Amino acid sequence: MWQIQTILRLSRRHYPQGNGDDRLCPRVTKARTAGLLFTLFAAAQVHAGAVLTLGEAEQIAISGDPVIAADRARAQALSEVAIANGQLPDPRLKAGVANLPLDTFEVNQEPMTQLVVGVEQSFPPGDTLRYRRLQGEWQSTAEQANAQDSTRKLVRDVRNRYLELYYQGQAGRIVAESRDLFAQLVDITRGQYATGRANQQDVLSASLELARLDDRATRIENAEETSRAELGKWLGEAVTRPLDSRFPELPALPAKADLEAALPEHPAIRMETARIESETQGVRMAREQYKPGWSIGLAYGQRYGEDAEGNSRPDMLTALVSVDLPLFPGQRQDRRLAASVQQAEAARYTRADRLRKLKEMLETEYANWQRLGERATLYDTRLLREASANAEAALNAYQSGVTEFTTLMRARITDLDVRLDALRLRVDRARAQANLLYLAGGAS
Repeated sequence: MWQIQTILRLSRRHYPQGNGDDRLCPRVTKARTAGLLFTLFAAAQVHAGAVLTLGEAEQIAISGDPVIAADRARAQALSEVAIANGQLPDPRLKAGVANLPLDTFEVNQEPMTQLVVGVEQSFPPGDTLRYRRLQGEWQSTAEQANAQDSTRKLVRDVRNRYLELYYQGQAGRIVAESRDLFAQLVDITRGQYATGRANQQDVLSASLELARLDDRATRIENAEETSRAELGKWLGEAVTRPLDSRFPELPALPAKADLEAALPEHPAIRMETARIESETQGVRMAREQYKPGWSIGLAYGQRYGEDAEGNSRPDMLTALVSVDLPLFPGQRQDRRLAASVQQAEAARYTRADRLRKLKEMLETEYANWQRLGERATLYDTRLLREASANAEAALNAYQSGVTEFTTLMRARITDLDVRLDALRLRVDRARAQANLLYLAGGAS
């Protein structure tokens, strides 16, 4: 579509309308028209198989989005960390010399001197390891839900940008069609002025409206280029392809009651729920710190020298058990437990706030979707037809000398505005539907 609009703009630059030449040279006009139609047909054939549909745009955006990839990588990383956090600490290897005399530093001088090698294993208090592993698993679940929410947001944003780009392209086509009609009005007015049936002000007014229409076309072209650039953030080179001329089709919208019932299962809410569970495991872990941790150790001591009877001294084996004594929890365990409880409460409040915002979004977008649908129906059933009929009647009346030129021009401008408004309503309603599909519980 955008290539066709570019050809139309180029044709207007090389063959300006509204100067009376077409009326004097009808064969030239027919030749230009035939050439333009051939060019448009050729362009349509070249790009017929390369149009960019909405569904394809969504897939391209999802497959190459770094935000979603980062969320999934974080989820995988947290899953790996959760497994590691559930394991016992690494055992400690000890080696050294015990009871070495300081006067000679001889290992065989004193019978108590030993070369000691041992190993020690510590055990955290209570079920700390299990709760630490569960906390990491819930953190990974939260990131997985965040990745799903990022995917939904991306699909929603791509749909909105695609619909806006579609609107600008179709609006440019409508303005291009209207420009031909306004150019004809300039020719008609000049013909009326030549025969004395119109005044110079009518000719100037017609030319002025044609220039204003060209300015509107330029503004639409600028908006189209901006929308294409915004969509290109996700699509890359694919954004240069023409859009499908058919109106983008979105999945069917569930009933409002179903949308509301699905909100607790929305990825954004499941993410907050997982964070609550993660903080709950933190509370349980803090309670476990009131229990004593302990460790066991085993050491082998090699002795040097001989005893009084000339026999080798026996080696030594040492076994130790160490136990923590949490006797003064007021400034450590109590504080950590209180902090964990508050963090869990904060996570619950955050979830409630997020759910409230989603409900507000549902109410706002659903009301918007309904009212836009009612307005679109009014345009389709009455306004479009009546505006077109009014424009044709005004043209016939002006050619018959029954009405003034200002009435004719106002009717034509109204017809153009109504067509653009009808398109705007349809696109805005589809955008509201895209926002509601973001809230839907199933795949959207």
